[in-house]
Amino acid sequence: MAAAGSIGNENLVVPRRAVNWGAIWAGVFTFWAIWTVFGMLGIGVFTSAASAHAAQSFAGMNVGESIWLIVLTAIAMYVAGLVTGRLSAVTTRQEGAAHGQAMFGVGVAGVILFLILASLGTTTTLTAASAHSPYVIGLLSEIGWASFVALFLGWIGAMIGGSQGQRQRTGTGTSGTERPVQQIRNVA
Repeated sequence: MAAAGSIGNENLVVPRRAVNWGAIWAGVFTFWAIWTVFGMLGIGVFTSAASAHAAQSFAGMNVGESIWLIVLTAIAMYVAGLVTGRLSAVTTRQEGAAHGQAMFGVGVAGVILFLILASLGTTTTLTAASAHSPYVIGLLSEIGWASFVALFLGWIGAMIGGSQGQRQRTGTGTSGTERPVQQIRNVA
């Protein structure tokens, strides 16, 4: 697909690729940076609220951490989608949303890969007794639901951010409507 425009009486056709992977990767790294920095802030704030001496030491922090995860993911994906849309030079909202969705997919795949690799390096496992504990089951349930809501809102945020990153066209649009073209005059 090519973007069409005109300067004076000359028509210009600028070819461009359908998908700009450089912009998608820039959005992914933007998401990872925002999510990591502010995720660590949330972990610091909410773990300081936990009581290390209590029988259920995570009680009280899981609700706050879940809300933080949801809000942080939605905002980070929106900003990353906006970066992706701006850098990809998309000219329609649909192209921006598609770039935002691709960025979301690559970003989530990277997070899942990181979690898999991190779990391979840990030596802590759930024993059979703790796996059936109502406390552990409740904690895993809350993490699961919070993760689902965070991913769903992050997906929507990435597409909205990508669609907001569109650039305005000048010249004749693809719909056939004329847009004003500013004439360039010589100074002298």
